[in-house]
Amino acid sequence: MNKPKVLVTRRWPQAVEARMAANFDVDLNQADKPLTEADFREAMTRYDAILPTVTDRLPATVFEAGTPRTRILANYGVGFSHIDTEAARARGIAVTNTPDVLSECTADIAMTLMLMVARRAGEGERELREGRWSGWRPTHLIGTKVSGATLGIIGFGRIGQAMAQRAHFGFGMKILVQNRSAVAPEVLARYNAVQVPTIEDLLPQCDFVSLHCPGGAANRHLINARRLDLMKPTAFLINTARGEVVDEHALAQSLWFGTIAGAGLDVFEREPAIPDALLHADNLVLLPHLGSATRETREAMGFRVLENLTAFFEGREPQDRVA
Repeated sequence: MNKPKVLVTRRWPQAVEARMAANFDVDLNQADKPLTEADFREAMTRYDAILPTVTDRLPATVFEAGTPRTRILANYGVGFSHIDTEAARARGIAVTNTPDVLSECTADIAMTLMLMVARRAGEGERELREGRWSGWRPTHLIGTKVSGATLGIIGFGRIGQAMAQRAHFGFGMKILVQNRSAVAPEVLARYNAVQVPTIEDLLPQCDFVSLHCPGGAANRHLINARRLDLMKPTAFLINTARGEVVDEHALAQSLWFGTIAGAGLDVFEREPAIPDALLHADNLVLLPHLGSATRETREAMGFRVLENLTAFFEGREPQDRVA
């Protein structure tokens, strides 16, 4: 029997590529550059499975060409808002993702951003590297204490809960939660957390706000100018969710005019393009989408894709099917 023909749209960890090649007829994107919509339309006619990542865009127009050969889009990553799942479903194409395996490392990066921006670590490193440090003095780079502060978490799924674990038990932070559905009382009790009804209720109470909600059209610019104005002028915003969740223009205005104290971002609305107003904001920490960037997690994500593919082509329901 011929092996299913599979396109891997970016380079993956070597161990995953090797196992994938043993099980499927695999083509790798050797150049490791994002594919165009035209590339995807053509690939739909040549491959049984396509394995996209967050850097790929698969809008409805990708699915319009002829009768697709592709039967499954096995996404490398938990977020799948870059795929028009309704268009895929209409063409009979399954979509899977990779939940669970990146929760811990993404929460680690959220904590990293929170500590860096609160303690002005990015500013301090730039000062040192540029030879501007004149020595210790009592008023130099005074930051904000994280321990014991109030953290608001928007989106209390696996990653939000992993963030609460670190913040509450590691730093003694008070946890407030806003989630689109009711969180089980026993889950809230685990972190001594309190769920509030709306984002508007949450923002004014928090010293830090960390975003862990899904992306997509429903949450585009969830954090906008009006909501940024509800935050304390001493508060910080952290985003490791998806770039489109934050209105970057509004955030830049808040940072430059000091209506919030600072922010930490690992994701951006038009990656890899970053607005100049953000790049030049000293009270902003920027990371190049490192949330899941550990060897253990990136390999686990790839093996999770492999599990979904194997199940699908063996006629079983993939464990992570989202469409």
